[in-house]
Amino acid sequence: MASEMNSRDLSQTYKMAGDMFVTLFNEIGKVVVGQAETVEQIVIAILCNGHALVESNPGLGKTLTISTISKSMDLNFSRIQCTPDLMPADITGTQIIEENDGHKEFKFEYGPIFANIVLADEINRASPKTQSSLLEAMQEKQITVGNDTYILEQPFFILATQNPIEMEGTFPLPEAQLDRFLLKILVDYPSYEDEIEIVNRYTKSISPSVNKVVNKNTLLDLQKLTRDVPVADDIRNRAIKIVMSTRISSEFIEYGASPRASIGIILAAKARALIKGRNYVSAEDIDAMAYPVLRHRVVLTFEAERRGVTTDQVIKSILEKIK
Repeated sequence: MASEMNSRDLSQTYKMAGDMFVTLFNEIGKVVVGQAETVEQIVIAILCNGHALVESNPGLGKTLTISTISKSMDLNFSRIQCTPDLMPADITGTQIIEENDGHKEFKFEYGPIFANIVLADEINRASPKTQSSLLEAMQEKQITVGNDTYILEQPFFILATQNPIEMEGTFPLPEAQLDRFLLKILVDYPSYEDEIEIVNRYTKSISPSVNKVVNKNTLLDLQKLTRDVPVADDIRNRAIKIVMSTRISSEFIEYGASPRASIGIILAAKARALIKGRNYVSAEDIDAMAYPVLRHRVVLTFEAERRGVTTDQVIKSILEKIK
């Protein structure tokens, strides 16, 4: 009887979480027109305590989207515009000399990395040295300057963007660093109806705004709840089979995904189930999250590039083969 009560309580908890996310997405929709899948996947990455890489053409509202999400979640937001001359200290912060009561002492000047949500805009324009300075923050949730280590406030989330059009003078992220991102999100152009709404909404004198829906403590609780979403053995095994299929030699795949991808698909699928208000992970969750989790981890062959085969097409083919 007690287990039935606990089961009912848990089911109610997940339903309440689902209702909260409906409110959150409606609030974000006051500012961000369309892009429902993009917003959902960014929120999924935050729930998984992971990071996301967003690839899109300029002017599609990446900065607006992430700043709106941060406001609706009551999180501190900072933006780093990556350029070739950006130095690691410009991100992490640096020691400065300050005079106090007639004597000089070192004081740490905090950089923009000290925020809950950090937007690293056009990360592929930063030098490899600067890109690598983000690695410790992404993985360890801390930064080291000199002999001092500074713990970053939780929740901590990096959203990096890159522009696929202008590749001259850029520094593509190495595979090891790409693997640090839980998801790679592709943002497409809006539909005709959405673009009409964008023009109508942003040519008026009053710009739309959002209210706070979730606070930091609630978000941290939701991150814990995400990991508690149950996964049936057959659903878990399907995710692992999908990842292992990328390692089988084929004419289109040169290198497959690591076990980190298996962890990523399961975690992201749990977060998606939580967003939908469910206390279980479905095969649909696994298939939906396979694309953003795998598309930056699977390296295609020259033959695939020659034929114009995309990573998403390869992933779709794998999903269709695995029952």
